[in-house]
Amino acid sequence: MKCPRCVQRIHRAASSCPHCGFTLADADGYFGFEEVRIRCLTDSAGILRRGDRQRVEVAMEKLTRRFPQIFVAIYTGALGEVSNMRQFGFWLLNRSAFEDVPVDKPNEAGILLTIDPESKAVGIVFGYLLDAFLDETDTFECLSRGHAYWLEGRYADGIVRTLAHLDKVLRKRSRQARRDPQQFARKVVSPAQLGDVVRRIRDGHTAGAISAPKSVVEVEP
Repeated sequence: MKCPRCVQRIHRAASSCPHCGFTLADADGYFGFEEVRIRCLTDSAGILRRGDRQRVEVAMEKLTRRFPQIFVAIYTGALGEVSNMRQFGFWLLNRSAFEDVPVDKPNEAGILLTIDPESKAVGIVFGYLLDAFLDETDTFECLSRGHAYWLEGRYADGIVRTLAHLDKVLRKRSRQARRDPQQFARKVVSPAQLGDVVRRIRDGHTAGAISAPKSVVEVEP
């Protein structure tokens, strides 16, 4: 992965960035230590009308139905400095307990799209369980599909286009993984534990441990 602060490449298992020392605790200092409990579609900026929300929810549901091991989340809000977009996405994906996500899907299997309409900044972050299936080139191409729409304030159109391309990318990688599973097989570090906040909130939903998906597999419609 790339460090959310200095953007240098670091190992997912690293507890801190060896280049600048950035840690999740630093992100907590920026964005807060309080419990974060939200839904997968959280429009804090109020940029989606009722019809828009329905279209976006349909696109999100289509993607998660095809790939049941993962989940997609969207957050809109004013984040302040544009330079904090990457750090905020990293923090939110690590610290949130998504109320409408089944307990068998850890945050490490999530893909988070963040939109700040005030600064006109958009970003995508994803959990380490998707490392074999996505990279920053993929997420940049996904965002580029929505760029023109977001510039015009057509946020729902941009989100739907972005998710459609994400679906296309994951379907392609799923087919590649079926044909050549060894190419996608790799040594993975032990799953990072959910933060105490997330674990405490989710403990009320299940008594068992949360199991992590081992791969992204497309479910044929």
